[in-house]
Amino acid sequence: METYIVDSFTKEPFKGNPAGVCFPRQELSAEAMLKIAQEFGLSETAFVRETSAAGSYAIRYFSPRQEIPLCGHATLAAAKVLFSKTPQTEIHFLTHEQVDLAITRHGDDITMTFPVYDTVAATAPPALLVALGLPTVVNTAFSPKNKIVLLEIADDQQLAALRPDFAALLQSHTGINGVLVTASGSSPAYDYHYRYFWPWAGTNEDPVTGGVQTFLAKYWATRLHKPVMQAFQSSGRTGSMQVELQADKVLLTSQAIIVLEGQLVAFD
Repeated sequence: METYIVDSFTKEPFKGNPAGVCFPRQELSAEAMLKIAQEFGLSETAFVRETSAAGSYAIRYFSPRQEIPLCGHATLAAAKVLFSKTPQTEIHFLTHEQVDLAITRHGDDITMTFPVYDTVAATAPPALLVALGLPTVVNTAFSPKNKIVLLEIADDQQLAALRPDFAALLQSHTGINGVLVTASGSSPAYDYHYRYFWPWAGTNEDPVTGGVQTFLAKYWATRLHKPVMQAFQSSGRTGSMQVELQADKVLLTSQAIIVLEGQLVAFD
């Protein structure tokens, strides 16, 4: 089976967020895909198969723990591979939940069209804030669709310096997929910064996360009164993207780099 590792949301190798991309020739069971994702050990591995429609591909995403409905960096990684193999400038991915993702290429830039979801007001458990090392927050919200808690804090430098106690974090909340901590940008280069911790459903920290923009972009567009923004993920690897809110869609634009390609020979 043809396989790749691609660094997404970056122009530099070994930055951004690495994703596995697999092109199975026949249908794989969910159990087999989960085992492969565990073997890769990356935050996400995408499995891509052609459909009967030209330029359309079925895509599924697996973390080392479970199947994930939608993943930004694995979508970008899969698109990067397909655009490198064909002259196409537009493709469509159909997720396991039947969400149609339109993807376009403009030179080295790749733009992904994702859905937009709302957030609701929420209260964070005190134990959650302690585990994150946050004495206070500016605002707390919750994305019901993604099952992610959003915490806004006042300082992007404090955000970059966070060193969560992941064992305590995992015990501090149940029934969620992750916690996103975000802050407005202190320099003109980026409108907002964010980090995503998800030991409940994947790895301790996702290096650069595109899927959270389905609710984070609308959150910041409302607060900043800007439809087009630059977002920076201040993880150890770092990464960035442009986000553009368009009614019920959000456009994510960034780049990716293929760092490994090969054949997976044991996967059934």
